[in-house]
Amino acid sequence: MILSGKEIARHIGEEIMITPFNPKRLNPNSYNLTLADELMVYDNYELDMKKKNTGHLLKIPQEGYVLEPNKLYLGRTHEYTKTTCFVPMLEGRSSVGRLGLFIHVTAGFGDVGFSGYWTLEMFCVQPIRIYSGVEICQIYFHTVLGEAEKYISGKYQNNQGIQPSLLYKDFEK
Repeated sequence: MILSGKEIARHIGEEIMITPFNPKRLNPNSYNLTLADELMVYDNYELDMKKKNTGHLLKIPQEGYVLEPNKLYLGRTHEYTKTTCFVPMLEGRSSVGRLGLFIHVTAGFGDVGFSGYWTLEMFCVQPIRIYSGVEICQIYFHTVLGEAEKYISGKYQNNQGIQPSLLYKDFEK
């Protein structure tokens, strides 16, 4: 089951942490998260799953930044989130999607116990000017049936910023 907005609010500060939290961003069954002020772009056009792919940071200026089509930009939420007993999930806002901007290519699913900022895999179908602080996506929470192991030592747990792919670590096992 998905938590209602009222249930999300009821669990804030205990089983759900969203920092900073603004009650005005609470929806009937989700909470709007905002875009932080920087993006990461990979340095190489060809990426290799078995290798560490480096990238560089871009600051989003006050007048906005124009994303180019067919290019992957990694962003992050301004908000830090944490759950102790719910499954967090991320979706783009329909208003953003209707402008041809996808905010996650595949990674909209979190694990019970995830703690950190959400890295956004941003891709657009035509040039679009984006701004930091815009309500870019929404987080919602599922309940878990049965006892779940908490996500405590994953590659992306407790991140502090934009996280490029760490898939290469899977090949090191």
